[in-house]
Amino acid sequence: MLKVAFQGERGAYSEAAALSYFKEGVETVPFPTFHEVLESTESGKTDFAVLPVENSLEGSVGESYDLLLTTNLNVTAEIYHRIRHCLIGFDGLGKIDTVYSHPQALGQCRNFIQTHHLKAVPTYDTAGSVRMLLELKKDNVACIASRRAAEIYNVPVIMEGIEDNVNNFTRFLVLSKGRAFATSRDKTSMIFSIKHVPGALYNVLDKFHANRINLTKIESRPTKTTPWEYNFYVDLEGNQGDKNIKDALDMIKPNTIFLKILGSYPRAEIG
Repeated sequence: MLKVAFQGERGAYSEAAALSYFKEGVETVPFPTFHEVLESTESGKTDFAVLPVENSLEGSVGESYDLLLTTNLNVTAEIYHRIRHCLIGFDGLGKIDTVYSHPQALGQCRNFIQTHHLKAVPTYDTAGSVRMLLELKKDNVACIASRRAAEIYNVPVIMEGIEDNVNNFTRFLVLSKGRAFATSRDKTSMIFSIKHVPGALYNVLDKFHANRINLTKIESRPTKTTPWEYNFYVDLEGNQGDKNIKDALDMIKPNTIFLKILGSYPRAEIG
């Protein structure tokens, strides 16, 4: 049976995303950190790793993007998973003054938290915050997590759908040692850094334009080695084996200091 690594406790959204993608016939394996998720697949303890990289409301997950820079795994798929948050606790909303959850979940429910004057306390995982409630045993404390997490730990759902916007989706990447087979609807993800010369970024982007390549995402992240220097994370339409993409990559290399292809994989659709 295939083993799929995810970050968090049972009932985490990462586990739900993994199960929605792989369907039946897999064993999900929880790990405390994103680093351990990737390490488990790199070492062969698990076959796949599922990593959240961005949310439609709160933006990118910085830690995940930084880990993509160093991992030896290939991106083989992406998942768009609908996030529906629940307020979970042992008493009514009127008695609650503190709410626990992962920072991303707290951000996605910011309006609800502010409206009800709740103190937000970050935790390492949404489902883990439900487990914390069982240990705290306080009526004035609640958490934000999935309905599945509430059912796993047998804690009541006080209110469902408390996210700021119903169009709340998290994008997850699936990584493994292997590579995905090429399809007619592929996307390629890559990272590059550029030389500090005038027009360097423009010259890179112009090569994509000249080869009729559509960029669907570009984002900069600090290199963590030199102040005010950045790596650029790019998603583009097409497979790294396509001639126009191979030509573009050859053309941009003189303007880059570092270039890494994370993988080519089928584009996911928002369901």
